Amino acid sequence: MSHGKPAAMRRDFGDRAELVAYLQSAFPVAAACDAHIAATMGGRRAAESALARIDPTAYAATRNQLSGAVTRLSSYLRHGVLSLAEVRNAALRIAPQAAAKLISELGWRDYYRRVYGVIGGGVWRDLEPYKTGWQAHTYAATLPVDITAGATGLACIDAFSRELRTTGYLHNHARMWLAAYIVHFRRVRWQAGARWFLAHLLDGDPASNNLSWQWVASTFSHKPYIFNRENLETYTDGVYCRDCPLRGRCDFEGAYSVLEQRLFPHRSTSTAVVEPAPLRYEPAHMEHNLAALSHPIIWLHGDNLNPHSPALTAAGGAPTLWVWDDAQLVRTSISLKRIAFLYECLLELPVTIRRGDVAAEVLTFAAAQRADGVITNASTAPGFAAIRRRLAQTLPVVVLPEVPFVTPPPGIDLRRFSRYWRKVAASAMQAST
Repeated sequence: MSHGKPAAMRRDFGDRAELVAYLQSAFPVAAACDAHIAATMGGRRAAESALARIDPTAYAATRNQLSGAVTRLSSYLRHGVLSLAEVRNAALRIAPQAAAKLISELGWRDYYRRVYGVIGGGVWRDLEPYKTGWQAHTYAATLPVDITAGATGLACIDAFSRELRTTGYLHNHARMWLAAYIVHFRRVRWQAGARWFLAHLLDGDPASNNLSWQWVASTFSHKPYIFNRENLETYTDGVYCRDCPLRGRCDFEGAYSVLEQRLFPHRSTSTAVVEPAPLRYEPAHMEHNLAALSHPIIWLHGDNLNPHSPALTAAGGAPTLWVWDDAQLVRTSISLKRIAFLYECLLELPVTIRRGDVAAEVLTFAAAQRADGVITNASTAPGFAAIRRRLAQTLPVVVLPEVPFVTPPPGIDLRRFSRYWRKVAASAMQAST
């Protein structure tokens, strides 16, 4: 617990440059990881502006192109600045006949969150064996420096690496290509790539990020994902291949059958894949006894920074706290661009900002406010559950769920998205109130 009165972090800044200078000083480890600041602004105002620009019709037709009409909402969805239900509802209002593709892509994020809620820390372990013919121990544990430095000589891969580091964003197709290159062409364990992505992506979270890497690697899918130059040229309009010094002799030349034989020489296509055990989803049972609290505080966390979140709506005006988890910041080594995005989100909320041990700081804040309990928003992260248990040893904790995107039936199998989506797609296409 903090010694003396904990100091709140600054909230008053003349402009973004002043904020960035403050963050560089306050978070030197993040600045040392990478000091780029993304053009994407954090906060609800920026999120609502981006939401107003979505075009579900163009999205459905062009989303696979790097120049396509993607929404750029992922960073706001990851931190709950926008909810999945809000984006679904907006898509249905704008283009009800063309919204299905966008809604199904939102479904992947909902799905990954639910898998994360079941497996917790297991999101960092291979959920299934590799289907590449290679054993896990034959993959390197660390990323080669030429990849992280954008110095492989491959124009596409180096461009993706630079974009990741400088902007905190990558188109989903670029993420898949980069992940496939790392895991299959360079034979590096997916965990190394996943950690690299989480350091930089504004939308990085262990659910969507890690499970997408596992899908590419084949540890959470039926087969490995790879690509060839024809595929890349098709969806990039050839912008990387046109002037690449390795054009015609790069790693991605050839038909898929040729690449598969080269990358997976020990893989047997005649051996049937063993069906993995189901991952059963069971809804969490949470008590919502708000009436028992007469003077609560609100604890906000990084999974829901929406000014209309259940906690802020239910107890509007209650003293509210955010805590930068110093131990997690050291453990995860995220870049300054991620800190800046989150800080801008916080500056639009009525919240005191502190740093340290989260549970200890929340309890200190609650004691100073003479609070009789803590209200917070739900999260599937295992770290959230651990903090909640610590708080509950001292004070009642009320956890409020957000408006659901869908309500899956109990016991539904989460092992594959296609099975999940068949069960919930109809309800996902219905606007919520």
